[in-house]
Amino acid sequence: MADAENLCWVVMPDHLHLLLQLGETHLCQVVKKIKAISARRLNYEIGRSGRFWAPGFHDHALRAEENIQDVARYIVANPVRAGLVKRVAHYPYWNAVWL
Repeated sequence: MADAENLCWVVMPDHLHLLLQLGETHLCQVVKKIKAISARRLNYEIGRSGRFWAPGFHDHALRAEENIQDVARYIVANPVRAGLVKRVAHYPYWNAVWL
């Protein structure tokens, strides 16, 4: 996506975590585009229509002192902390640009 670079992501059973490097486009517009494109595709895949994602989103801007790769590791480790798997490698729904 030209509006932002997706540095890492993990799909959880009821939500999604993304680490985005924004371009010139405001975060609200990037999220709106991601939700629209993914909702159309996911609804098609499961044979339904209508709203897929809940309205709104939660964001956190990285501070200068935060290490971006540490934040990415934290994001992709969400399935482990949630008790879905014992190791990140056992969870299939994540990726990061550093691999």
